[in-house]
Amino acid sequence: MKLTLYDRAGCHLCEDMAAGLDALGVEFDRVDIDRDPALKARYDWEVPVLTGPAGEVCRHFWNPAAVREYLKIG
Repeated sequence: MKLTLYDRAGCHLCEDMAAGLDALGVEFDRVDIDRDPALKARYDWEVPVLTGPAGEVCRHFWNPAAVREYLKIG
């Protein structure tokens, strides 16, 4: 199952979340919200936001327990 990480350049929390996903071996796409006005309006002060097909996994901070639960791993 592929997840989507909504983030922006220069966001240290976004980098933390991406690094955590990499460490777990989770496949994900990164979407820079600043490249899309609709996404910027939706997530401007909320990044990072991690979502999957069934909805939001976590936001603001890396939460490995939430990711494992969502993906039913570990």
